[in-house]
Amino acid sequence: MLKDLLTRIFSCRYMVKSEHIKGELPSTKSGYNITLKIAWPSIVEAVLVSLIASVDTMMVGVIGPEAIAAVGITNQPRFILLAVILSLNVGVTAVVARRKGAGDIKGANRCLKQCLILSLLFGTTLSLAGIVFARPLLTFAGAQADIINNSVVYFRIILIGMIFNSVCLTINAAQRGIGNTKISMYTNLTANVVNLIFNALLINGLLFFPKLGVTGAAIATTLGNIVAFFMALKSVLGNHGFLDITTRIPWKFDKHTVSSVFNVSSSAMVEQVFLRIGFFVYAKMVAALGTTDFATHQICMNILNLSFAVGDGFSIAASSLVGQSLGAKRPDKAMLYASITQRLALIASTILFFFFILGRNFLVGLFTNEAAIIAQGSVIMIIIAFTTHAQTSQVIISGSLRGAGDTKYVALTSFISIGVVRPLLTWILCFPAGLGLVGAWFAVFIDQNMRLFINFLRFRTGKWTRIEL
Repeated sequence: MLKDLLTRIFSCRYMVKSEHIKGELPSTKSGYNITLKIAWPSIVEAVLVSLIASVDTMMVGVIGPEAIAAVGITNQPRFILLAVILSLNVGVTAVVARRKGAGDIKGANRCLKQCLILSLLFGTTLSLAGIVFARPLLTFAGAQADIINNSVVYFRIILIGMIFNSVCLTINAAQRGIGNTKISMYTNLTANVVNLIFNALLINGLLFFPKLGVTGAAIATTLGNIVAFFMALKSVLGNHGFLDITTRIPWKFDKHTVSSVFNVSSSAMVEQVFLRIGFFVYAKMVAALGTTDFATHQICMNILNLSFAVGDGFSIAASSLVGQSLGAKRPDKAMLYASITQRLALIASTILFFFFILGRNFLVGLFTNEAAIIAQGSVIMIIIAFTTHAQTSQVIISGSLRGAGDTKYVALTSFISIGVVRPLLTWILCFPAGLGLVGAWFAVFIDQNMRLFINFLRFRTGKWTRIEL
């Protein structure tokens, strides 16, 4: 009985309806192997980067809760500035994946070259704007008087690295589109290792380096971004692979290529706007609860990112395989690979559920010795554990839809759930209901489940397989 149930859940022959099959599909073993081959570097990258980011927070946490809050308050303003780049890269991945599926090397490199110019232009402009308006932006984000000065210094320094990071992200997005997820893994891991090394040297002033505290953490992050940029650039310089910007394909803008990218990216931009406004308002309300509560929140967000990292790793694989399958005119394979990633994520999120429940006190205690933060954080960890399955699943379904170019629907979902529901629920639960920080995390739980439900409805229709790019 149990064996039959597991077979129906995990066997490839039950994942695509017979009327949708267009040709021979991979066997169950082959389907999972193909998915894991692309997914594992992305998962390793995302999980290790998440863990390293947590260690990064632990290093800053040695200074005190104010330092954690000072660094944490810059996250949403930074992502608001990065929204244009992240939106552009959704289009890059989708279009390059389609060109890869169709065997169009020139089309893929034409897309990469033109988007690199745009990425450099947008990244430089937005970084300079952020540096100039750092103080009012962070004040509006909710930075309290005890952290604003450190926040401004940290923010301005990391925005220098954002110029390099923008180009690096675009190259990695293109590499993911062709299924080369190892490049992104190597660049991100190297960047984070460099970050950790210089954190140790500059935050506490080890060896002959000065003790710079939060400023040292910002310099370390920027150095990591610069190293990652050069590694990513090397991957597309004269390697004679599928992506190579030294080819004779012109750098001038091509109407068809730019419109293909922008058709996807414009909707992704709308999604990013809703995401960032929603997250910004959410973080601002949590910051209003006080520095200790915000530090607790930041620690728990670092732990939740481990769950997101698993989902994001599988999402990258789903996006790449869906795009390539649709480029090869095989929507049935697109459905299959999207379903396989869901099954794999189900296993991973179940493991994380028990890990978060059983290790909640230990995990929060890694970041701080403050008894009040550990006590409150352990309660929130229970909510995080029950959020894990919904989060990983909705991230993967969203990635599948983006890989198909169905970014308009994902943008609509983000508007409803993140732009409206999460901020509204956060305010109601935190303040009128008097639940404080716990209320903010109940809002996260509801938001993740709502996005899963809405996106799953779209996924089931199969309409996303008929989008042309």
